[in-house]
Amino acid sequence: MIEVKILKALKDNYVYLLHDPLSKQTAVIDPSDEKVVLKELKNLKRQLNYIFITHHHWDHIGGNLKLKEATGCQIIGAKKDKMKIPGIDQMLEEGDSFKFGDTRAEIIETPGHTKGSICWYFKDESILFTGDTLFSLGCGRLFEGTAKQMLESLQKIKNLPTETKIYCGHEYTLQNAYFALSLDQDDQNLKDKIKDLEKISKAQTPSIPSFLSEELLMNPFLKTDKPSLQKKISPENLEEWEYFSLLRKMKDNY
Repeated sequence: MIEVKILKALKDNYVYLLHDPLSKQTAVIDPSDEKVVLKELKNLKRQLNYIFITHHHWDHIGGNLKLKEATGCQIIGAKKDKMKIPGIDQMLEEGDSFKFGDTRAEIIETPGHTKGSICWYFKDESILFTGDTLFSLGCGRLFEGTAKQMLESLQKIKNLPTETKIYCGHEYTLQNAYFALSLDQDDQNLKDKIKDLEKISKAQTPSIPSFLSEELLMNPFLKTDKPSLQKKISPENLEEWEYFSLLRKMKDNY
């Protein structure tokens, strides 16, 4: 079983340190700050074997080269982002898998936030690392991709088993919850969730991981096929991607 340790970095980034006890292999997901990772590796007396990247933004790849120099690790990322990921050694695309220790990660291409965004899905562990594609109770901004692309990407995630644990790239959950509640003031599930999140925020502990079952229940960006939400987004009869696009703009301006 893979061990996942959550490391806080920068203002609100999460870096994930993965360890396979059987093989002793260690990997890090999206190392924005190499100092945070090196400190934890030293504390745990572990050697870094791999860096797994979800997308090319600086706050997810900032520690790549210094970690590679310090540890000799390999950097694995999306083939479509090969020119944008510093130090990349191996390039993967939809349908590929990567063996890590005693398990495998399946690569899911999820364009939208960026054109080359990917998710790392450890099926046997029921774990998904989503980067900035899916957040707990939210989704990423559309910097490079289109609303259609992001909607299709989120549909891929929706189709995974509901017990899948979601590890995303940032701690945005409480603000996402407030926005979700603004769309449905009567949602008791969200009200209860916000009470828990406010306690978590005061304690300065991660709200991550969430379960896909929770996201399907409360995340508005996974519910744009629901007529009840569509009516709150626009009175017009639109395609689902158009509702999604409007919802994303509403969140951008929230």
